[in-house]
Amino acid sequence: MEIALVLIGVVIGAMSGFFGIGGGTMLVPTLMFLGFSIKQAIGISVMQMVFSSLYGSWLNHRKGHLNLKEGGIIGLGGFTGALGSGWLVSVVPEIVLESAFVGVVAFALYRFFKAPAIPDPTQEHDLSAAVLFGVGTVIGLLAISMGIGGSILLTPILVGLLHYPLKKAVSAGLFFVVFSSVSGFISLSMAGHIDYIHGLIVGVASLIGVQAGIWLAGRTGHKKHKNALILLYVVILALMLKKIFLG
Repeated sequence: MEIALVLIGVVIGAMSGFFGIGGGTMLVPTLMFLGFSIKQAIGISVMQMVFSSLYGSWLNHRKGHLNLKEGGIIGLGGFTGALGSGWLVSVVPEIVLESAFVGVVAFALYRFFKAPAIPDPTQEHDLSAAVLFGVGTVIGLLAISMGIGGSILLTPILVGLLHYPLKKAVSAGLFFVVFSSVSGFISLSMAGHIDYIHGLIVGVASLIGVQAGIWLAGRTGHKKHKNALILLYVVILALMLKKIFLG
């Protein structure tokens, strides 16, 4: 079991580094396949996200791909939005949340697909703190209500709507996960839902993968990197549609 968890951690970490995601979308069902309960899987996944997002964000900052000020504002917005997730889940039917998620992903994916991998410098502009905070708040509210880190929504929105350079958008997406995963780790720890031993194994192993993923992302052309991200989002969108219509 431990060897399998190490290998899984490396693979999930590599995906986190390359795509700028937390990895929970893939890790939770994989752990359940290995026999973990849904609560155990979520706890291990959140612990892994803390490791991969913190280390990956540090590496991206060293490479100059992460704007800590802008990323911090978006992250604080996400943290604020996540505070309302309990209320949203309580008052909004699950089918509405799932449909809203699919709608946002589909729209963001469309804008992401239309946007150039390298944006026109004349279209780039400094984004106000209010805009960044607002984007983070909306994504945090919706994403945490769906049990995901939020980067799969943030990256295409930054590129497709706000003309963020692809590499910096991916880095911002992973940094966003720092805020949501740390908050989730604290909450789940207090509730007694963290499997620290297995979470530590997966989390430490993911550090190797994160470094490899970021190294690969840095050596992948903008167009190929964008196409890989589009493929990932299409797969996630297809899985969500399957869940909605087929259960």
